[in-house]
Amino acid sequence: YMFRYILQKNQKVLKGLICALLHLEPEQIQEVEITNPVNLNEDIKDKEFVLDIDVLLNDNTKIGLEMQVQNKHNWTERSLAYLCRSFDQLYRGQEYEEALPVIHIGFLDYTLFPDIPEFYATNMLMNVKNHRIYSDKFKLSVVDLTQIEMATKEDKAYHIDYWARLFKAKTWEDIQMLAEENEYLKEAAQSVYVANADEMVRQKCLAREEAERHERTMKRNMNLLKQENAALKDDHS
Repeated sequence: YMFRYILQKNQKVLKGLICALLHLEPEQIQEVEITNPVNLNEDIKDKEFVLDIDVLLNDNTKIGLEMQVQNKHNWTERSLAYLCRSFDQLYRGQEYEEALPVIHIGFLDYTLFPDIPEFYATNMLMNVKNHRIYSDKFKLSVVDLTQIEMATKEDKAYHIDYWARLFKAKTWEDIQMLAEENEYLKEAAQSVYVANADEMVRQKCLAREEAERHERTMKRNMNLLKQENAALKDDHS
């Protein structure tokens, strides 16, 4: 909820984050527009409150930002579905070449491919024989918040690792230290401070956390029940 709240409330923070992720200079972005704003005052109901943000950049690139804390084992299919849905936006009479580039960027608090961990990965359609890019209008990126130490020199040059640490920060000291790096991180830190002082925002965050805790408990109980049933079947056999 804090992720959605800060980026929807503060366009400068949103712009700074996108600049870092796409390796852009601030002057290269004229405008960022969230195309799926939500009412931040509404009650959060698990599975009804979507923590994704759709952004239109300079009227020629569509960006989807999403954060997933729990591994629901469906990220590759989920991100592809989001990306395809965003790409398939031609109006009647438009030509195929008018389709806007789309980028989906996920912030995951787990490693998507444990056999090849990576901090910031970007994927495109590619010829498997000669590695020729089929199209650069279709990109899927993942920021692994558990692999910040694997950030490359390029990642660090654009402070992507600092943004990741900001999302993972647990103390105000950590946030203040990160804020010293650039004006956009400083703006983000200030927004987090203001939001955390807002009782409504704090209650929303707690409600979301409670919903996720309840979901984890339900899954754990279901797994235990399955194990018990399997053990009973073995005993009977």
